[in-house]
Amino acid sequence: MAHIHTGTNQHDLTVTAYILRTDTQEPKALLHMHKKLQVLLPVGGHVELDETPWQAAAHEIAEESGYELYQLRILQPVSRIMKLSRVIQHPYPLSMNTHAVSTDHFHTDIQYGFVTSESPRLTIDEGESADLRWVTRDALKNLGPKDIFDNAREVYEFLFDEALTGWERVETADFSIKNSKN
Repeated sequence: MAHIHTGTNQHDLTVTAYILRTDTQEPKALLHMHKKLQVLLPVGGHVELDETPWQAAAHEIAEESGYELYQLRILQPVSRIMKLSRVIQHPYPLSMNTHAVSTDHFHTDIQYGFVTSESPRLTIDEGESADLRWVTRDALKNLGPKDIFDNAREVYEFLFDEALTGWERVETADFSIKNSKN
């Protein structure tokens, strides 16, 4: 999807899905070659006007990785609010940040951490990058700054080092992807 906000110093809301595969000898991180930037990144994209960030995460994961949301477990901090009255509770992000896309446009990104022990069931959508790579923590560390943005590497390092063992693995079905208007 194109940028919603095109004025000077405006922000678009985006989501990123950091996915670890845990059925291999050592966990591996999913990266894909971003078609425009020509750099390895986790899957993700823009939150559209008619969806929540969680809905955006679900559709971006399916389109860019071939995973259906139910194939993944979302990593959640052990101590968290589980339910609130009269609202749809969304999962806690792994991280949130704002970064410059250009000198006068920004993305505010909500980042989620996932684990899986299976292969994707869907095919990647036409027009998306088919260059998917599973990399170990050591291979991730050895990627250069021209291969991956430092902040993407740092989030994956936290996922490998902290969240994978210290956070709960929660069924994604525990979080509604229905819009609160439904």
